[in-house]
Amino acid sequence: MIPAAPAAAPGGGVLPTGTGHAPCHHGELLQGVFLDDDGRRCAGLVTLPMAGPGSCAEFVRRPGTEPGSLTVVPADRTKAARAAALAVAECAERTGQPPCGGELRITCDIPVGLGMGSSTSDVIAAVRAVADSYRLRPAPGAVARLAVRAELACDPLMLDGRPVLFAQREGRVLEVLGPALPPLVVVGCALGGGAPVDTLSLPVHEPADSDVRAWERMRTRLRRAVATGDAQLLGRVATASARRGQQVLGHPEFDDLTAIARRAGAAGVQIAHSGAVAGVLFDPAVPGLRHRVRSCLRALDAHGIPATRTFTTFTPTKEFPDGPAHGPAHRGVDRQAGPRAARRPARLPAL
Repeated sequence: MIPAAPAAAPGGGVLPTGTGHAPCHHGELLQGVFLDDDGRRCAGLVTLPMAGPGSCAEFVRRPGTEPGSLTVVPADRTKAARAAALAVAECAERTGQPPCGGELRITCDIPVGLGMGSSTSDVIAAVRAVADSYRLRPAPGAVARLAVRAELACDPLMLDGRPVLFAQREGRVLEVLGPALPPLVVVGCALGGGAPVDTLSLPVHEPADSDVRAWERMRTRLRRAVATGDAQLLGRVATASARRGQQVLGHPEFDDLTAIARRAGAAGVQIAHSGAVAGVLFDPAVPGLRHRVRSCLRALDAHGIPATRTFTTFTPTKEFPDGPAHGPAHRGVDRQAGPRAARRPARLPAL
């Protein structure tokens, strides 16, 4: 962790409130088992960043209290509480102060169970808030290490949207794919009626060598798509990855979703491999984009697949000032922090 500013001596036991924020994502573009630089198998994923929803955290230290006496509001944020306790221990050691308890307050507007990284967002925001209360600025690798310790696996939300192949169970980057994804317009939707997915109940299969080779081929193609800005190639990779994911998730709407994408002239589809959120991916350079997006939305409605949010992976330009069909498509990620008693229902905020 890097000191952000000298730690102020507490006066009268009153310490500054630390704050932290973390974004969410819209599921995965690619997920599977890959080979690291040493040829070792690693579970890995590439997520689809989405600006807008996120988690905010506030942390206040209570000097003189036991390290375990940490309260969290809302009380169900147990993973964030574990992350805060781990962060307190590390920050206290780095600053030469005795560890103590405190109060953590979380605000999150990310739906639970859709595969959008809600728990990781809470965890990262909590770690950043604790570090901020000690006037430390944690490096992304340090945040990832604490996040994995707190929840066993985490999403790469601490990397601020860079396209990377990330080993979620180890908290490390397997490959930086490039500076940014190709421009995409994403029509978001929720499969299975938006019902949360219990990832711990999903069957676990040991991949064969042929599976690993297939995922490595997808990795190569995704690397090329990022390097060349090829949204069509990225869409094909995401669709292939989503199709493999159906061997575990088995969404009954998958064939309808891919057919809708094909008829609308989309580049492909992506589906959260640990949730119900999905997206139809469009290349913003295709002719008649607005018509294609509207056609996609009508088809989703006709098949009973609820549309959620249409957004972009790029900053809108004069040619595309307001995003497709749904108003401003690329929103800022800064939000006011504050407590919230419970998570929202499993719906995405609509534009």
